[in-house]
Amino acid sequence: MRTRFILIQTSHAGNVGGVARAMKVMGFDDLVLVAPRWANVLRREETIQRASGANDVLAKARIVESLDEALEGMDHLCATAMTPRDFGPPTLAPRAHFDALLRPTVAETPDQTPAPAAPEGVAFLFGSERFGMRNEDVYRCHAALCIPTAPDFGSLNLAAAVQLIAYDWRQALGGFAPPAAAAPPRSLADTQALAGLLQHLEQALVAVDFLDPEAPKKLMPRLNQLFNRAALSEEEVHILRGVAKAMLKTAQQAKR
Repeated sequence: MRTRFILIQTSHAGNVGGVARAMKVMGFDDLVLVAPRWANVLRREETIQRASGANDVLAKARIVESLDEALEGMDHLCATAMTPRDFGPPTLAPRAHFDALLRPTVAETPDQTPAPAAPEGVAFLFGSERFGMRNEDVYRCHAALCIPTAPDFGSLNLAAAVQLIAYDWRQALGGFAPPAAAAPPRSLADTQALAGLLQHLEQALVAVDFLDPEAPKKLMPRLNQLFNRAALSEEEVHILRGVAKAMLKTAQQAKR
């Protein structure tokens, strides 16, 4: 699905770089600026520094003079607004709106009329840092997204707001799997090493009076089964034998 982030009359170059970075880490690269304060904002030093490597997003970004140009090819528009408008699109939490947008349900009618299909192009609109979005721009949108924040302090930096919306949208689209940690090579202990461990451990348990050799019951077979389930590595066997050795040494010192 085509996704576009649109910044309207942005006044701080650093925010443009921060937005590019926020988009890149979520896998988006379609950025359009509508009448920004600086005509060369995409090349300014502060912009590039704040982008922190998202230079490809800046290189692809476009600057246009009107919102109409920025919206070309988009068929679902999401405004971002802290304050609900008395008139205009419904104010919704991002996750709830994205879920409804991407997973339309069948209307409960006798003929089971399907809900509208998911859009092909979604645009997220962000207003200027000082004034937010103009009412006339919000009214053009299908939804006004309000990021849930603390009731007494809901002011978000522009790049931070883009990051939150981009994250929720990426998750709605399926997200990214976390990188798989490369498991270090693990050499399993053979039966001979395990038998040596059990013998060593048995001696240690007798020495510390945990195991009565005259009435061992089933302690050692149970430990054998425990170690089998654990699938001990050679290194783990060495560690446990070190524990057994320390137990024997401590028991010998106590008897002197």
